Amino acid sequence: MSDMQELGELLHARRKALGLSQQQVAGCNGMSRVTLSRFENGILPEIGIRKVMALCATLGLELSVKDAAQRPTLRDLVAERGRD
Repeated sequence: MSDMQELGELLHARRKALGLSQQQVAGCNGMSRVTLSRFENGILPEIGIRKVMALCATLGLELSVKDAAQRPTLRDLVAERGRD
């Protein structure tokens, strides 16, 4: 599964949790319901970052970037688990 598919699924779940229709969310962001549906289902070939950020803001989500090179080591994960 790609990162964009995961993001689409997360937005779909959040939209449903908020009780919003695709038409409502799409309309607030100047896109068609079909475009939003395709994004949520992971079949939209591409979507601009501004639209993704706008969708996140509409749904009360924040998009963040992290450095993949800064992944935790196994030791970090074990230590974190021990703190739980």
